Amino acid sequence: MLARQRQAVILEQARRTGAVRVSELVLKLGVSDMTIRRDLDVLAGRGLVEKVYGGATAIVGKSTDEPGFEAKSGRQRAQKEAIARLAAGLVRPGTAIGISAGTTTWTLARALDQVPGLTIVTNSIQVADVLRDPAQPDRTVVLTGGVRTPSDALVGAVAVHSLRRLHLDLVFLGVHGMAEGAGFTTPNLEEAETNRALVEAGRSLVVLADHTKWGIVGISTIVDLDEADVVVSDDGLPEVARETLREQVGELMVACVPEDETEES
Repeated sequence: MLARQRQAVILEQARRTGAVRVSELVLKLGVSDMTIRRDLDVLAGRGLVEKVYGGATAIVGKSTDEPGFEAKSGRQRAQKEAIARLAAGLVRPGTAIGISAGTTTWTLARALDQVPGLTIVTNSIQVADVLRDPAQPDRTVVLTGGVRTPSDALVGAVAVHSLRRLHLDLVFLGVHGMAEGAGFTTPNLEEAETNRALVEAGRSLVVLADHTKWGIVGISTIVDLDEADVVVSDDGLPEVARETLREQVGELMVACVPEDETEES
């Protein structure tokens, strides 16, 4: 196993359990304690873990942490714009698409202005607001009902019921995190159920996730990695993540972010 692969395993375990011990990692990965300590030094240097006596703890929010829409909208803005531009190219005129809640999917919605004749189903108040345009009378926007979350998603029984009889060409899914084993996750249990209903309504699934989502695990899995037909991320995605996604998803598309637009993660 290469060093970057070991480090990805260590980081995922740290984020999943909150902490890792050197002794346990030695047994799990079959390498020396000095090798593990060097891996922890690398991860700590990148600000991903905090070294403690005998191991390390993850620097990440709880699996149920759910920042509000405004708090998330300023993060990785350049990456989200690049992802949205690339993903918009997958949308054909006159098709029916689903768009989940999230700041990356909201950015995608803004990039669909030039695609005529769309029918868009969404459980996001923010996405529906962006797409509502009197200048495009050939566009239909369907907003599900439901209970509003901190991220302005509509979730719960009403939302799920409204999605179960729909048939969409393409579904775009925003996620809180993605990781090998855990799949694509969210910190909100009801949002996970609603998103699963949205995914089931579509013939093809496109997941939009910037590079910072890799290794993050929310409390509930929406779908496994191999259920995604396409994943669109940015060029900050680590190579180990690219290898894993290429092995498990239908297609990985990587958006290039111009250097002058790149923001601090």
